Amino acid sequence: MKTITFIGNGNMALSIAKGLRHNYKIEVAGRDIEKLNKFESELGVTIEKALMDDFNIEGKTVMFCVKPANVEEVAIKLKGKARVVYSVLAGTKVQKLKQHLNSDAVVRSMPNLAASVGRSMTTLTGDEAFKEEAEELLGAIGTTLWLGSEKELDIATALAGSGPAYLCLISEALADGAVKQGMKRADAMAAMRGLFGGFGELIQEIHPAILKDGVMSPGGTTAAGYGALENGNVRASCIDAIEKAYKKATEL
Repeated sequence: MKTITFIGNGNMALSIAKGLRHNYKIEVAGRDIEKLNKFESELGVTIEKALMDDFNIEGKTVMFCVKPANVEEVAIKLKGKARVVYSVLAGTKVQKLKQHLNSDAVVRSMPNLAASVGRSMTTLTGDEAFKEEAEELLGAIGTTLWLGSEKELDIATALAGSGPAYLCLISEALADGAVKQGMKRADAMAAMRGLFGGFGELIQEIHPAILKDGVMSPGGTTAAGYGALENGNVRASCIDAIEKAYKKATEL
């Protein structure tokens, strides 16, 4: 069984490790042994644990999961030359990663938190020689999409990477709306979850405009609600959200 070495033990590292734990051995290097123990407990499998200081990455397949601002600080703690580094850092260019990390190859990846349930939408770009391996490795946590440029990956970060937060806002707001009209909170949450579960399947095969037209009867309830969303500039706000998140990714 191959070993994947995580540098960093935050939420994204844990989500990815949960998706990989049944097919790979997991090794994690972090700053605090107590946090590493907590990581292991939450992951539910035995892992190799180490502190970052003088950690040897020689010949290893590394999943780099630190904060973008900490690249230089963490890089100087590591020794050896990695076989390949898979970075999940938003906005951090391949050139910068190669400048600070000693590795034969670098691939940028942008999973999302659905990695923990094997349903991440993960975008990839970087050294073409590792395209197939990257798709196989990150394919263990969901769907992958190899992109032709880092600009496209930064845009995808704003969409698929940050997207779960946008959908959380929408799902919570829809449930709140049902509660406001008199539905019990537990029932509203159950209905909302059922909505997202079924819609997630439908959107894989059918264009959203076609789905929308299929449920919107002339003068009906959906048309009334849809009109309210348009009046609230929900469409424009979603477009603006992608723009703002993309620009932020390029600034990191």
